Amino acid sequence: MVERKERTSHRTAPEHTHPDDVPILTALAALADPVRASLVREMAKSPAWTRSCGSFDVPVGKAALSHHLVVLRGAGLLEQRDEGPKRFNRLRREEFDARFPGLLALVLREE
Repeated sequence: MVERKERTSHRTAPEHTHPDDVPILTALAALADPVRASLVREMAKSPAWTRSCGSFDVPVGKAALSHHLVVLRGAGLLEQRDEGPKRFNRLRREEFDARFPGLLALVLREE
């Protein structure tokens, strides 16, 4: 009989920055990038915790996508949690809107 080992993730849990701790220039810089703005728009259209990192349709590779998600998390826009081998995302819309009223609404408007 062959014994199977459960796969466990060795990555560390993501660290989250609360929007209250984010300077306005950090928020603006995070939202100014077209790829990050696209990620925010996609998350805004999806229910919380339904988008895994690999589910986004963006014109960048995995490493660049990971970097963009880290920037959004550092700007208080994104919360992530691990479920098995996948990492799921939630747009922190209410918390971000409380810190920067109207800013996210401007980004989410269709151009």
